[in-house]
Amino acid sequence: MKNYLFLPAVALLFFSCKDNKNKSGESGKGNEVVTKTDTLKLPPPDEKNSKNKFSNVIGWGKDKKPIAPEGFTVTRFAENIKSPRNMIQAENGDIFVVLSNSERTATEKVKNDISGKSDAEVAGKSANTIILYRDANKDGIPESSSVFLAGLNQPYGMLIIKDQFYVANTDGLYVYPYKSGDTKITKPGKKIVNLPAGGYNNHWTRNLIANKDQSKIYISVGSGSNVGENGMDKEVRRANILEVNPDGSGEKIFAAGLRNPVGMSWNPATGALWTVVNERDELGDELVPDYLTSVKQNAFYGWPYAYFGKNEDPRRKGEKPDLVAKTIVPDVPLGSHTASLGLTFYTGSQFPGNYKNGAFIGQHGSWNRSSLVGYQVAFVSFKNGKASGSYQPFLTGFIADEAKGDVYGRPVGVLQIADGSLLVADDVSGIVWRVSYTKK
Repeated sequence: MKNYLFLPAVALLFFSCKDNKNKSGESGKGNEVVTKTDTLKLPPPDEKNSKNKFSNVIGWGKDKKPIAPEGFTVTRFAENIKSPRNMIQAENGDIFVVLSNSERTATEKVKNDISGKSDAEVAGKSANTIILYRDANKDGIPESSSVFLAGLNQPYGMLIIKDQFYVANTDGLYVYPYKSGDTKITKPGKKIVNLPAGGYNNHWTRNLIANKDQSKIYISVGSGSNVGENGMDKEVRRANILEVNPDGSGEKIFAAGLRNPVGMSWNPATGALWTVVNERDELGDELVPDYLTSVKQNAFYGWPYAYFGKNEDPRRKGEKPDLVAKTIVPDVPLGSHTASLGLTFYTGSQFPGNYKNGAFIGQHGSWNRSSLVGYQVAFVSFKNGKASGSYQPFLTGFIADEAKGDVYGRPVGVLQIADGSLLVADDVSGIVWRVSYTKK
């Protein structure tokens, strides 16, 4: 059992939610937008009023695409691939896209009106593959694509450190020999960290990020349950961000109580690690907010005993008052059940200055509330290393018909690439979108 040093909760920024419109003039219906106030006003938990509304994925027609603010252009960087989830870029410009899914449809009714495929065919067996895209002339259209690595086990996180390529499968961290420009890995990999596999809904994802000098690797591991209902003995090393050395040794729990941290990125102004977290279900439509937060070493963020600070979960009432008292308040709420997964801080110079050092967040979208929320890429502005505003819609138009539950796609990973444009992995539609700024 690892020992934690918990920091006291600090009152940071609090927000309340209201409806709004995005910058392109599209209705924000189904996408909660928050504005800064003095207090985050959470409703009381309601265990008897949990609702589900599953989305029906109808796919994008050739004349359809997501909507970005004025001055931006959205194009298809890659398409006709199965469940693109996460992406990284190598120093030579190569783009790696991981193809994986949950291998089940428990949280989404998938309907593909374009292909005519059944639910099982669309969302069934994971591709377990990494695709390499090469855009040599840097025009935003890759000239070539190839299978870089196959035969994986629900991969998600990828990382390059010197002559090694790391992959986080759901059951462990693997490392492969690699040199810049390689188009395929042919040599077997080595498992250097065992990880608890699978998890509640989409908690099978294991993301990766390295610190600046590449001396440490951080691994996100989601919980195996909604709120520890299977016993906390089943949650060992889960709901954590782990820290290891590049050879897999020296494992420590960097931060705990993070129900399902997925996206991770370094704050360019402060150098601090930040993450987006999927919070718990079955407490009502407006509980519990997913969030974006800085990750403090040895801190505890509440799961499963408390949420968004010292708010005690009624299903774990009275169990761990010491941990409830030490729960850190996250920095920015992102709306309840938005399934915020992707995260990248924008450090490029292509976008207008108000986007500099801000955070882009891929919100996969809800299934566990009475109306759809999320289904967009959101943006949080930052100033001097701190969130300076609420989250706002950036890339929208994923919802085709909210009343029917029809959606064109569901965004996941977001990646700023070297030219300053943004890539967005739309997993259920099999498309990677490129968002560039063209109005000068």
